[in-house]
Amino acid sequence: MSRAILKFTRLSPTKARLIAREIQGMNAEYALATLEFTPNKAARVISKVIASAVANGGYEPDEVVVSSCRVDAGPVLKRFRPRARGSASGIRKPTSHVLVEVSKQAKKED
Repeated sequence: MSRAILKFTRLSPTKARLIAREIQGMNAEYALATLEFTPNKAARVISKVIASAVANGGYEPDEVVVSSCRVDAGPVLKRFRPRARGSASGIRKPTSHVLVEVSKQAKKED
């Protein structure tokens, strides 16, 4: 089993978790192909982390399974936007920590 972690990426954790749930349990090669055609910022980021986890273990993408893909919330960057009459409203820029674990696929008996 090998893993890769990407910390403090400017990505909403709630939006990234939608993508992370889709690829859990998938073959890594199939997950990378699926994420390539998903029109989402989280898909690009998670596909790079999967590729890194596969490379960290020295595996090929077709021989491993994404055993765990977790997206945790990081610190929130707080900014302000000026509004009418000298007031201000807040802007929240969330960050995320993405953790991907891949493990060897069990061989199927023919």
